[in-house]
Amino acid sequence: MSGTEGKIKGKANEAMGAAKRGIGDAINNTEMEVEGAAQQAKGKAQGAMGDAKDKIAEYSDDKK
Repeated sequence: MSGTEGKIKGKANEAMGAAKRGIGDAINNTEMEVEGAAQQAKGKAQGAMGDAKDKIAEYSDDKK
């Protein structure tokens, strides 16, 4: 997975997680809220990995 791809997937997971959390809160479903929070965290991690991959690629390109 490229850095850009990771960032896109990360943003999608963050958005889906936020939606799940909101719906879980609205319908008083703690399990759904927790699932949403976990999905948001996964998305943030994916985004961070995407950023790191981009930085590594940028660094290695500079060294060529």
